[in-house]
Amino acid sequence: MKYLYYPGCSCSGKTTGRAYAESLIAVFQALDVAYEELEDWNCCGATMYMSVDEQQAFAMSVRNLALAERQGGNGDSPPTLTTPCAACYAVLNKTQHYIDDYSQIGESIHSALAAASLSYTGRVQVRHPLDILVNDVGLEKIAGQVKRPLLGLRVACYYGCLLVRPYATFDDPYHPTTMDRLIRALGAEPVDWPLKTHCCGASLSGTIEEVGVRLSYILLSEARRRGANVVATACPFCQFNLECFQHQMIRDHGLAGEVPVGYFTQLAGIALGLPGRNLGLHRLTIPLPVSDKIGEQEEYATAQ
Repeated sequence: MKYLYYPGCSCSGKTTGRAYAESLIAVFQALDVAYEELEDWNCCGATMYMSVDEQQAFAMSVRNLALAERQGGNGDSPPTLTTPCAACYAVLNKTQHYIDDYSQIGESIHSALAAASLSYTGRVQVRHPLDILVNDVGLEKIAGQVKRPLLGLRVACYYGCLLVRPYATFDDPYHPTTMDRLIRALGAEPVDWPLKTHCCGASLSGTIEEVGVRLSYILLSEARRRGANVVATACPFCQFNLECFQHQMIRDHGLAGEVPVGYFTQLAGIALGLPGRNLGLHRLTIPLPVSDKIGEQEEYATAQ
């Protein structure tokens, strides 16, 4: 099976999620996940454009679905399009649903595609890499390839507000556990905390900054209170918000010290024994505390 990879604006080139893209590709290659990049993809508009012009936002998003359907890459089976960005993932899923559920919107979207000499029949499956790693590759295979188990690491798995809501395609919308189970398979200890799907502030960090910073502070302070020494994310915007404003959280809200925030793919790559540079670890402003925490494979294997 081959997946079509849609990096989106945030995970392409030298953008915010560069480390996310680097670590995802490295992990896919290490686990023999076959993929090819979606050809000629465009920005999906993210969630912000939806609030400006919903019709044009749908048209931008559905073009990627039409391109995926045309590119195929999965034999006679429906093409599977995967994107690491939680916003891209939510928007692509939302577009699928609106085409099916609202005939007037569907007709408008199909007309827009026809004007660009494209069509879409609805065959593309949109899936997040977290879903693919846990449910297609499988935790047993991943655990079997762990070379540097993350023993001693207590991880608060942060899903954010878009990954499982409103379209919970692979996990519970209010109490997801997929990332927690992956983290446990890597040898770390997932921390039980109640804010795993609360919003980090998203684009508020660029508009009403003090509100966005406070929302992110609430998340980090609760993760720290629950004993986490790392927060794992599945969204480039969440990672940016949670990591890059911590000096303000410490100054204005009394956050008790820095909290490392990395991508779940970076933690997976570390556990698989991949070089840190391949995982974009050097791009983090707060290093992950793994160098003196990771255990030995023999110790990990004994504990399983």
